[in-house]
Amino acid sequence: MGKSQVHWMDAHSESTETSLVAKMLTVFDSAGLDKMIKPNDMVAIKIHCGEWNNTAYLRPVYARALADRIKELGGRPFVCDTTTSTYSPWGSRSSELDIMLTAERNGYTSATLGCPFICADGFIGTSDFRVDLPEGYLLKEAYVAQAIAAADAVIALTHFKGHSMGVIGGALKNLGIGAQSKRGKLNVHMGGHPNYGLGSAGAFHPEKFLGKAATPDWEILEDCCPFNLYHINDNDELEWEAEKCATCLGCFGVMGPRGIIDIPAVNFDAVDVAIADACLAVEKIVGRDKVGYINMAIDVSPRCDCANHADMPIVPHLGVFASMDAVAIDMACVDAAKRTPGIAGSAAELMEAHHPGDRKFEAAAATFHGQSEVASINTGHENGLGSRDYELVDVDPADPEKYRFPYDRRPSRQRFGERFERFQPFPYDRHDGRGFDRNDEVDLEAMKKHYEPSTNGHHAEIDEQVLAPADDN
Repeated sequence: MGKSQVHWMDAHSESTETSLVAKMLTVFDSAGLDKMIKPNDMVAIKIHCGEWNNTAYLRPVYARALADRIKELGGRPFVCDTTTSTYSPWGSRSSELDIMLTAERNGYTSATLGCPFICADGFIGTSDFRVDLPEGYLLKEAYVAQAIAAADAVIALTHFKGHSMGVIGGALKNLGIGAQSKRGKLNVHMGGHPNYGLGSAGAFHPEKFLGKAATPDWEILEDCCPFNLYHINDNDELEWEAEKCATCLGCFGVMGPRGIIDIPAVNFDAVDVAIADACLAVEKIVGRDKVGYINMAIDVSPRCDCANHADMPIVPHLGVFASMDAVAIDMACVDAAKRTPGIAGSAAELMEAHHPGDRKFEAAAATFHGQSEVASINTGHENGLGSRDYELVDVDPADPEKYRFPYDRRPSRQRFGERFERFQPFPYDRHDGRGFDRNDEVDLEAMKKHYEPSTNGHHAEIDEQVLAPADDN
């Protein structure tokens, strides 16, 4: 496979046409994603609506602007996310009811989006479409969320960031996990796999359970598994039906810290590979020429938006990327992060991986040493999904007129001249026409000085001459 084009604009903004929203739409058109949309096409905009209390997820304005553009092209957009596997006993997106409430709290509503927001895999996460994958590297079948499989076109609008399991959370993961139903996620997570699943590869240490009397919250050891596979027997011993484990990872945050179960690194490695196979399934069922990708590489947090918190970004904003190739676009983002200095105080610096050339996601995002930030990318290259060899196309800003406020194109005098005569915001009739009561003159320079605290708690003026650069002459 030859080089794929990845269209890119940097993250600097100084005008209407260089805002991040405008740049997203500009690269959308430049990469030819607009050509995918035909009149009356039902277009799925796949986003991550963010977990409860996460703050790094994409602002809804990006999805709204994209939905408006799709409507201009004659399409019928809807924004969607899918239910999660119950990776936490208290997950906020585990059912349709949960995800709709969480999405609404995070700003994803039909009112803000200008189109419906839906849960693409139904109330529990079993509304899906099975796809045969003989070409898959690891997966030989996938279960794509029904609303996504039924769409005429799909745009993966992705917040590019790190991920504790996938190492990177990019376009591949947005469809390879995020567009799979709940049963599709259990497939990707290696549920029931004889070598890579938690039930087969995880190490169980029941001796770490010291009995109900010594464990005040013992009930959570049973309640963390939605498949009811953990039991405390009549001898006050913890049992696990490992052979039935679906690898939902609902026990991950409960058993792991107590030392009861060791999550195997091989499971995470296998998941990273399976993500690319599952992404391929989406393109296979929707159409290779009907799936496009936009990566917003901003607020590049080390954790996924599925975490119930958000750490500070590990690198500055990297820019806005668009492509028809999921493999190429993720590779371009990884390369951009690799060559960019990390942010002081971030997880990248704490892991001493903040230098240009460092593999920042492997250091700052991965759970296990040895996980690779390119495993999904390499698999997508291998299974024919896309190419990790890409050409980065630097896109120029579009005409600013295209991105101005669309509802009233008149200049200010036409909009407000008559109204300001009736509802005057400036009181010309007061203070001899000056309008407001203010001092005529104050010492503005005095308010511009810098002060440093002294030992007695008072602030002393800094001698600007001392701080000024020395004169070489």
